[in-house]
Amino acid sequence: MITILDGGMGRELQRLGAPFRQPEWSALALMEAPEFVGQAHDRFAMAGAEVITTNSYAIVPFHIGAERFTAEGLKLAKRAGEQARLVADRHDIKVAGSLPPSMGSYRADLFDAKAGTAIVSTLIEGLEPFVDIWLAETLSCLDEAQLVGELLARDVRPLWLSFTLNDEVPAQLRSGESIADAARLARAQGAAAILFNCSAPEVMAEAVQMARDALQGSEIRIGVYANGFAHSEAAVGANEGLRDIRADLGPNRYLAFATQWVASGASIIGGCCGIGPEHISALADGLKEDHYEAAFGRIGERVAP
Repeated sequence: MITILDGGMGRELQRLGAPFRQPEWSALALMEAPEFVGQAHDRFAMAGAEVITTNSYAIVPFHIGAERFTAEGLKLAKRAGEQARLVADRHDIKVAGSLPPSMGSYRADLFDAKAGTAIVSTLIEGLEPFVDIWLAETLSCLDEAQLVGELLARDVRPLWLSFTLNDEVPAQLRSGESIADAARLARAQGAAAILFNCSAPEVMAEAVQMARDALQGSEIRIGVYANGFAHSEAAVGANEGLRDIRADLGPNRYLAFATQWVASGASIIGGCCGIGPEHISALADGLKEDHYEAAFGRIGERVAP
């Protein structure tokens, strides 16, 4: 059974005309015009998303500053949870509580467990009343995932751990750690799913296959939500500007990638940065069981290409 996630919140807010800039990123709309957050959630829900993700990714000191996080972090996390819950209840879908990298995207080198504990604990406290699933996402290293698992050890809701991959060196995390080790950690922590996000679509199928191999005999699900960033030799830093979005990754091409991920063993599919409601609509139309079976055979009979 395929589960359809939503797409990238930040660029959808920008497209809607919400307040949007670096370094605050998607948190700016939450602070200044939260109605846009609800609109973005609603667009993804209407497109066919069965799980929407709280707009809490940028509620970290890395984006909003340490002083503002201390003063407003808990309030903003609650606001993010409330916005998602209202839309989810209206559409009868689920809410995933986004727990982002505490020290910034792609920065495994900056991770600090003590500081991260305070940040992630604040987000958990604010989001806790509103979520059905915990989604620790864009994890660059195993230590980030380990911390989240420890903080949520007593929570009975499903835990999804989503890792970001090195786009230049196949089949490893941005820290250089292996996908097999990430899968083993997910299993040890009792995670319900391991996912891969905020990386190029081209690197995802191999990661899914490696996770599947490492998880043989386990019921842990595998998921993918890739980004739409254009490749650049001179990467833009996380708080230094906006990356261009690929012009060659329309809904139909994204769906073509997604069919590869499903054939490789993924059953949770959505989109990350730059992937909009039109992409999610294509996924919902093309990947739900009745459509997929007609083109590719029974779900249980799929084999990796």
